Amino acid sequence: MHSKQDVIEWLDRNGRRFTDMADTLWANPEVAWEEFASSKLQADFLAAEGFAVTWDLGGISTAFCAEAGSGAPIIGYLGEYDALAGLSQKRQPTQEPVVEGGPGHGCGHNLLGTGGLAAAVAVARWLQATGTSGTVRYYGCPAEEQISGKAFMARTGSFDDLDAAFNFHPANVNAPSKGTCVGVNDLVFRFHGRTAHAGGAPHEGRSALDAVELMNVGVNYLREHVTDKVRIHYVITDGGKLPNVVPDTAEVWYFVRALERAEIEEVSERVRNCARGAALMTDTTVEMRVRGACSRVLNNAHLADLQYEAMKLVGPIEFTAEEKAYAAQVNTAFRALGADEMFAGWQTPPEERPRLQRLACEPLIGDNFPAWDADWVGTGSTDVGDVSWITPLSMLRTACWATHAPGHSWGIVATGATTIGHKGMMHSAKVMAVAALDLYLHPDHLRNAQAELAAATNGTPYLCPIPADVDPPTRPHPLR
Repeated sequence: MHSKQDVIEWLDRNGRRFTDMADTLWANPEVAWEEFASSKLQADFLAAEGFAVTWDLGGISTAFCAEAGSGAPIIGYLGEYDALAGLSQKRQPTQEPVVEGGPGHGCGHNLLGTGGLAAAVAVARWLQATGTSGTVRYYGCPAEEQISGKAFMARTGSFDDLDAAFNFHPANVNAPSKGTCVGVNDLVFRFHGRTAHAGGAPHEGRSALDAVELMNVGVNYLREHVTDKVRIHYVITDGGKLPNVVPDTAEVWYFVRALERAEIEEVSERVRNCARGAALMTDTTVEMRVRGACSRVLNNAHLADLQYEAMKLVGPIEFTAEEKAYAAQVNTAFRALGADEMFAGWQTPPEERPRLQRLACEPLIGDNFPAWDADWVGTGSTDVGDVSWITPLSMLRTACWATHAPGHSWGIVATGATTIGHKGMMHSAKVMAVAALDLYLHPDHLRNAQAELAAATNGTPYLCPIPADVDPPTRPHPLR
């Protein structure tokens, strides 16, 4: 296995090994901080491939690094494997859970992690076959859905010696990204009051639930007075036990998102003031704590262009008529997206717009696109951002689901263990592996990517947004 084409063909021949792994993760979904079987499955596979495995990165029992090769440069692949609560779904194009209320891979992380792993194994084989100097790493990263796993790992230096990193995310198109995603603070507010009989002696009580609701009212008024890219959302995780008992405790969990860290902190403090005011109004007290945080993404344009060159070599994804019919049935459950929404934020050349209008009507899109999203700001978040401040990083999207299925929905789970998801995942593995070969063979690519990162950060060293006294909510790994 000496050429880029050899790497592509090796992944084609060995694809079943990786799609079987992805399907196993899909069938056994584990939520954030609880990815015990998932992490062990991947780590054991890599150990059998000759990788040296190190566990407990960032103080998290389900986080690991697997390394092969030796010497410089060191190229990393970021993998994730956490599922989402409440998104259980059968392998079919109509909504029906496997387990009512159970978790499911509604963000495609069974594919995301396995695609990066497959690329790492292919690169390790190539390094060995060619005798090329270099190290490849796969990082098993937990709890991306709670946006903090990689930040905890970054805080302890897990990525400090990387020369570059690649990550892919399942999507409905094939394209590298030059855009960004906003950062976030993960905050919990727990109110403490005084219990009483709600009917017999309500005047004796001090309702913690009243405080939660008043805080939420204040925050909802705050929404009018923040910038367009700010997002604030919450769930009430404790609202009392019985309606006839004044709740003496209640809790609400917030995400506060914005592009710049300074604005995240400013809005977070205004949210805290809403909590303080609610406590004052209800004669309760409030306990405020940070659970986690992540930084905005700095996608590296030089690496994105390398990935697009690799995509041209790999070619488009060829979807069958049966796969398109399956995806079309999934699409019927969701609102149809026009080209303006599907390709929002892209700086598309005028001559390409008719093609995008046509493709927006298709149930699956196998074409490859350049990174036309340089000015796009995604208002979702990912802890990949923290790695991108430490080393040059490129995020890749590949078509793994139906065109109109929204993220974090059963429609994503429905294709996650089908040939649709498999093709998108293996497409990503080929592209990421081929792009990495250029970094090992041509040092100028790394120098250019690293110079771009230095300019983007103005030479400012990475500062983890999670306070030093906040620990990850992990527990000992029961399967190791």
